[in-house]
Parts: sequence; C-alpha cells; structure tokens
Amino acid sequence: MHIQRITDLDADGLADYSRLTDVALRRVTEPEGGLYIAESTKVITRALRAGHIPRSVLLQEQWLPDIEPLLAGFPDVTVFVGDAATLERLTGYHLHRGALAAMHRPALPDPAELLRDARRVVVLEDIVDHTNVGAIFRSVAGLGADAVLVSPRCADPLYRRSVRVSMGTVLQVPWTRIPEWRDAAPLLHDAGFDIAALALADDAVSLDDYAADPPERVAMVLGSEGDGLSRSALAAADTVVTIPMLHGVDSLNVASASAVALWALRARSQRLPGE
Repeated sequence: MHIQRITDLDADGLADYSRLTDVALRRVTEPEGGLYIAESTKVITRALRAGHIPRSVLLQEQWLPDIEPLLAGFPDVTVFVGDAATLERLTGYHLHRGALAAMHRPALPDPAELLRDARRVVVLEDIVDHTNVGAIFRSVAGLGADAVLVSPRCADPLYRRSVRVSMGTVLQVPWTRIPEWRDAAPLLHDAGFDIAALALADDAVSLDDYAADPPERVAMVLGSEGDGLSRSALAAADTVVTIPMLHGVDSLNVASASAVALWALRARSQRLPGE
C-alpha cells in the first residue's frame, strides 16, 4: 500500500472526503464526479468483490491491518492515515466504522441486458429517501429478487447513506437506471414482465391472491414516500397489488412494503429449508 500520513487537510486526494456532512456537496461530488464513498471495511470488501476500483482509502492507523489484505491487488492506491481528531475535522463527523474509501463508479448495465435472465425485479419510482433505497436493496438481496431498476428521479443507490443502510448489498445486487415510463413499460413488456404496481386502488388485487399464482416474470413497482406511484406508473401497470392491512392502516413504509411483497413472491426454489 502507498501510505500517506495526513499532515495537511488540503493535500491532494483528500477533497473526496471533505465536508461529507454537506448534503448538497455530496450530491454534486459523488454522482457527477464518478465516485461514491464506501464506509466500513465490510462495505469496502463487498465493493472490491463486485469489481469496483478504489481511488483512495481514509482510516485511522489501527485499521491498517484490516485494509492491507483487501488492497493487495491495488499497490498504487493511496491510503490516507490520520488520528481520530484529524479525520473528524476532515469529514465533519466521527469516523467509527473503520475506514472510508473513494470508489470509482462502475458503468451501469443496459436495462435490456439486465432483464434478459431475470425473473423478479423491483422498480423504484422517484423514491427520494436514501435510507429507504438502501433498505429496499437489502430486502432484494435477502429475499431473492434478481435486480433493481431505478427511475430517473430516484435517489442515488450509491449515496453514502444508501450504501451503509444496505449493509453493502447495493454493491452486489445488479441495478441500473431506466427511462421514463413511455419507454420503460415497453422495455419490461418486451422482456416478458408483468408490471405489478404496489398501490391502493379500487381494482387492486390482494398480494395474497397475486402471490398464489404469480406470473413467471414480475416487475414490482414501488412509489415515492409521499405521493406513491405516479399516474404514468399506474397506467403502465398490468396489475395493481395491495398488501392487506388491519386496524385502519392503509399502507406501510415503502421499504417495509418491499420486504413483505418480496417475501410473498419469493420463488419456490428460494424458499427457506422447512417451508
């Protein structure tokens, strides 16, 4: 490893980590600069296993033994090392998860290619809360969907909070961005998917009934936290599906709803032993 002790907070390469508490700066720096921040050795490990390339790493001295074997294949990557107070001044918060890594963003796959062999996909329409995006990816990874499709205005799955909440699963679940519904709906239909919108509607079918005999290929569509699915999404849907609720509650948090629906729709081959 190329180890560089931090003596100057304005040193070349440290700008990737500065002012990480500034939401507006992160939105500009990470997506547009072609980088994302992986936080913790666990997440960095998953990023490297996914084939992502690090630009640099930032950590305290005590975490060097954990990082060294991970970077064996990247001898030219700079590892910035500083004490806790220095790193907090640099990033704006206490770095307690071992390490940060500035990672180069991989090119997103073509949606048609990603759909070709998939059977269950999740479509996120305009979900703006990064915590919800990360939690949905964790449900997708744990409950067996094949991919996630993200609308043009949906929050960035590689935003630092999304990656952290997903426990790094956003780095192992295939995903890509899709166009607006006028182009996305034909793309899904051409690949043989039934577009199932998770929403409230008079003509909605119960998730129990839909899951009892689901189509071979299902694209489950989840909408934004406030307004739910757009009219365009509902118009594109082949089926509107509702989770049965009790006690006058009409809906769940979108991340919770994704877990419930994915559990109900899991393929027989993916069911847990003893089910």
